[in-house]
Amino acid sequence: MKVSVKVAETKLSELIDAAISGEDVVIDKDDLTSVKIVPVQKLKPFTFGLLKGKVDTVPDFLEPMSEEDLAAWEGAA
Repeated sequence: MKVSVKVAETKLSELIDAAISGEDVVIDKDDLTSVKIVPVQKLKPFTFGLLKGKVDTVPDFLEPMSEEDLAAWEGAA
């Protein structure tokens, strides 16, 4: 479905519903500019403690790297 900006201003809710149901919705501003309304997938809420009990050790990021790890990090290994 292709509509003008003027039509989109008055029928935005209907256009959003159409996009959610899978229809292509394009809004034309002029001959050179257009935008497409697409649905955004809802994200699951973040859960704290998701890995609790699944990770044995946590690295100490403030501890200096070993020479071997440093060489690998710098690409020498």
